[in-house]
Amino acid sequence: MKVGFAPSGTRRADEAVAVAVAVEQAGFDEVWLSEDYFERGAFALAGAVASSTSRVALGVGVVNPWTRHPVLTAMEFAGLDELSSGRAVLGLGASNRRWMSDQLGIAFETPLGRLAECVEIIRGVLTGAAVSHHGAGWDVEAQLSFSPLRTDPPIVLGVKGARALARAGQIADGVFLSVLSSPDYIRWARGQVARPECGMSAYALLSCEPDAAAARNAIRPTVAKFLGIHGDHDITRQAGIDPDLATRFRVALLAGRPAVELVSDDLLDALVVAGDREMCAERLHRLQEAGLETVVLLETPGSSTADVITEARACIELAGIG
Repeated sequence: MKVGFAPSGTRRADEAVAVAVAVEQAGFDEVWLSEDYFERGAFALAGAVASSTSRVALGVGVVNPWTRHPVLTAMEFAGLDELSSGRAVLGLGASNRRWMSDQLGIAFETPLGRLAECVEIIRGVLTGAAVSHHGAGWDVEAQLSFSPLRTDPPIVLGVKGARALARAGQIADGVFLSVLSSPDYIRWARGQVARPECGMSAYALLSCEPDAAAARNAIRPTVAKFLGIHGDHDITRQAGIDPDLATRFRVALLAGRPAVELVSDDLLDALVVAGDREMCAERLHRLQEAGLETVVLLETPGSSTADVITEARACIELAGIG
């Protein structure tokens, strides 16, 4: 299993670049720049990371079809691929109604169809050829004014539900599973994708320090937030979370108060990589056994750069992965 690292989007941009450089020096395989709203933008950070590193694969993900036109996404990605000498990976996802509709006022209609259409346009534009596309979401008559470094770069889709996973298996080079993906959910997702050559990656929240209880307590607020984002969903159901409990997390988040007090130790065991080195190594090993091909460790906000990379590297070695 490959191992990547994602700096927290709450970090200052210059700090995130420094983290990426340290991650490359520590021997990680990939660096990913997420774009959770309303944190730092992924493409600006990715360009800086590309110019400051030389070896790691560089993932942008995931970005959505709503806030950027697909041709603009293709333009930005082509520039990033040049800066990184062909190390870039494009992650696309449909986002969610809370961010797009509730907070940005963007109509969140037929997200899976819009995502598939976005992939089609971007793939066409990145070939360098003229694109004539007339679909439900966009009418495009355009062509890049330059030849992209790569005309068929990897595109992975950040998807969660059964229909979306099945569709991603048909049109993408890989799927990128969400934060809080349990081993049982990973196994289930592999069955939905159905195509063995379609790669499978996932974000995994990481909180590791010698004091296991402190590490686990530090990550509870982030877990509560993402459980509120997911609500009652295949991710929570496959992890064995009661639908009523999942709904309580959702209601609390929408009320502006994530239900941190509901994040039990059992939930942490199922959903995140948290505790001391031995505990974290065991959880990484479980993700590998579930069939995950790349785990992208997402640091807990507020953690020390040096400490989190040191602890992550130790956990990887204990788990015998990477």
